Amino acid sequence: MSGFDGRKVVVTGATRGIGRAIALAFLERGATVVGVYGSNDEAAEAFRESTECPDRLFLYKCDVSDYNAVTELYEEIEKKFDTIDVLVSNAGIRRDGVLAMMAREDWQRVIDVNLTGSFQMAKQAVMLMMKQRYGRIIFITSPMAHMGFAGQANYAASKAGQIGMMRSLSKETAKRKITVNCVSPGFIETELLDDLTPEQISEYKKLVPVRRFGKPEEVADVVLFLAGDKASYITGSVLEITGGL
Repeated sequence: MSGFDGRKVVVTGATRGIGRAIALAFLERGATVVGVYGSNDEAAEAFRESTECPDRLFLYKCDVSDYNAVTELYEEIEKKFDTIDVLVSNAGIRRDGVLAMMAREDWQRVIDVNLTGSFQMAKQAVMLMMKQRYGRIIFITSPMAHMGFAGQANYAASKAGQIGMMRSLSKETAKRKITVNCVSPGFIETELLDDLTPEQISEYKKLVPVRRFGKPEEVADVVLFLAGDKASYITGSVLEITGGL
């Protein structure tokens, strides 16, 4: 896996869970990381304090569903760094509920953050990457995009939308040496699973052929591969990290 010395990487949802593992992995390999987070200042500060290279970590609070906020974020990024090399669009939320009883606000918020947020982050990233005719865009999607779980119609729709958007964007940017891919983690040991009961955890593990949940670092390794120079012929693809789910 190649190093990332001098590379500028933007990671959304960067201060917790999978995003945190991805941001740390890039930092450990020499990248400068712009870590974007939504609202949890305590988690952001804890993340900053935990890293051994704070001089290469720049944290920004930004609601990725807010077009104006994303535009202002990228204006700051362009002023500071001119261009970026990698975008990892990882920010995502869940608001589960059966479709017939789902509040319109819960549907819309999940679509706004997970799908529209990915669109807005990628739109601005492409404009910067085209300046250097190089870039890597990676969306963190989910196997729920094609499997669907009861109570997750909004989440599944947002993740399926990411895959469709990725495939179109990959064709639009390929001639400019910008690759666009999805990484699709299954059950990963993060705080997103904290609301599961021990019984649910046991049942979900039975669904996974390898009989365990994944680790955030295992997702980060795949992201770093796609972001590296050795993955230059991979675009328009979905790499699943699901333990065979």
